[in-house]
Amino acid sequence: MRILIADDDTTSRTLLQAVLRKWGYEVTTAVDGTEAWEKLQATDAPRLAVLDWMMPGMDGLRLCRKLRAQPRTDPLYLLLLTSRADRQDIVLGLEAGADDYVAKPYDPEELHARIKVGQRILDLQDERTARQRLQGVLEMAGAVCHELSQPLQIVATCCDLLLRGLDPQDPKVANFRKLRAGVDRLGDLTGKILRVTEYRTKDYLDGRKIVDLEMASSRQDRERPRPEQAA
Repeated sequence: MRILIADDDTTSRTLLQAVLRKWGYEVTTAVDGTEAWEKLQATDAPRLAVLDWMMPGMDGLRLCRKLRAQPRTDPLYLLLLTSRADRQDIVLGLEAGADDYVAKPYDPEELHARIKVGQRILDLQDERTARQRLQGVLEMAGAVCHELSQPLQIVATCCDLLLRGLDPQDPKVANFRKLRAGVDRLGDLTGKILRVTEYRTKDYLDGRKIVDLEMASSRQDRERPRPEQAA
């Protein structure tokens, strides 16, 4: 996980950077709130930031307010680090948009625990976002499958009627059987889409991934015996 440190004090910033790297985090730094704001605008910006309250120019409190006023697609976890530990200051920091608050001089174990809390919260938010996106996709796919079901049924019925009226030796029989098989395949596909219950993928071309409909559909559907197995 990448973490941004914003602190105008070189010694504090360097020590904190060394501690975070020791814990296995990738760290980027900023010398004030303005630089931190700029770095947090990048497309690959860290999603967890440790901000010092007292900085020249844009301080940590103002930076929190500015970040929270900005619409973002990815959640951002802000941890305010300061020697101001009065209850009123804590309330002020949280109301400004900080997610957590650590008083200086900080205890390394406490700081590590709070950072891990932030990481868990971001992971949960990512998971929820993924579920919401999947739900939206499934609802759209369900609507499409529902609209396709009636035309597919009409084509299947017409194929059956035409096949009944043709001589088995008629060359057109093979074509109608291919058409009927294609309709059955589409019907099976729409059924699997409607039974998708989880997000499972498989490798596709050029390193891309696609939804694995066999594994993503309901367990009951996967365990249902195939016609040849039932026979």
